[in-house]
Amino acid sequence: MKTEKGTLRVVREVAQDVEDRPPLEERYESPRYVQTSLAGAITLGYEKGKFARPETELHGLNVLTTYPENCTANCSYCGMSRERPVTREEGTFIRVKWPVVEVDDLIDRANTMRHQMKRVCVGMLANRRSLPDSLQIIRRFRERSHLLISGLITATLIKDRSQLEAIRDAGADRVDVAIDAATEELFNQHRGLPVRGPHRWDHFWWVVEQATTVFPPGTVGIHLVVGLGETEAELLAAVQKAQDMGVETHLFSFNPEPGTLLQDWPQPPMGQYRRCQLGRYLINERGWGLEHFRFNRLGQVVDYGLPAEELKAVVDSGRPFMTSGCPDHAGETACNRPYGNGRPSQPLRNFPFLPNAADLEEIRQQLWGDWAGADDDEHSELA
Repeated sequence: MKTEKGTLRVVREVAQDVEDRPPLEERYESPRYVQTSLAGAITLGYEKGKFARPETELHGLNVLTTYPENCTANCSYCGMSRERPVTREEGTFIRVKWPVVEVDDLIDRANTMRHQMKRVCVGMLANRRSLPDSLQIIRRFRERSHLLISGLITATLIKDRSQLEAIRDAGADRVDVAIDAATEELFNQHRGLPVRGPHRWDHFWWVVEQATTVFPPGTVGIHLVVGLGETEAELLAAVQKAQDMGVETHLFSFNPEPGTLLQDWPQPPMGQYRRCQLGRYLINERGWGLEHFRFNRLGQVVDYGLPAEELKAVVDSGRPFMTSGCPDHAGETACNRPYGNGRPSQPLRNFPFLPNAADLEEIRQQLWGDWAGADDDEHSELA
């Protein structure tokens, strides 16, 4: 048996040993850390760089929960997919870097540096810790910043309505669900069992429906990606399905990520994307239903059912081709995601600003550049 003096000596030796050990390496993970888009990192001084177009301003800050391991999902097109053979530090998401930064430092910079950001979107990886960590991150932004807050939900993590209420109560005034694929078949192919993924089509739409009972009308959205194998008719049918639920669609163009299953899959033709943008705008912003649209045998839009002059005015406004995303206080798009669909050297697919006259001329040429025509070979008023 040790004496009291001997025990005290052992305690001192252990304490000295602990003091002499090198500090444990810090784990750069949520909730203390997040990944932020390259646009956000440039705007807040973490990365050097500038936007290719001088009129570009970032209006929305995008952040993601982050962990040393990749996402537990394995979506065929995603830079965060589980089986992508790159580390978090080497990887990209939507073809650009997403640096890891400390949440409190990010908020400090957003509070003190000059910028035009009006909203932050807190996104979740498919990781069992993402939901509770996201709640902590949302609370930090609510407590310490003046930015509006959106929650980008990974639906697989949501098991009941109370979890959506927790996101609302933490400080998010809006939520989005990234459904991405326009049909059940394509969703399963790219996100479900065939790629060893956990996501299920019916559950994602169930979460969207539940969200509409928790958040006010007009504050729930979905993400859809053009170019995963769907037709224009299928894509716009999904937009209409969401619209009928009181849910807006935020549209993205597929952009292949190196190291993913779809790394060699081509981007959709620009005309296809432009027609989907115009259709989404008419459905979401003008309340013009899909029953007015006409499609050819390839599922391409033949016409939108509007008088030619009215449609021309919509196209000439340039607004259908701007980024669709969560709004600021004035109702203008805050989440404008500069270069979120392609590289600066490529033609813009989502304009983060109002297109100018030269942009509009290019858009008009793109809109029907790859069009297969009407099945009856009649000259469409849109051709």
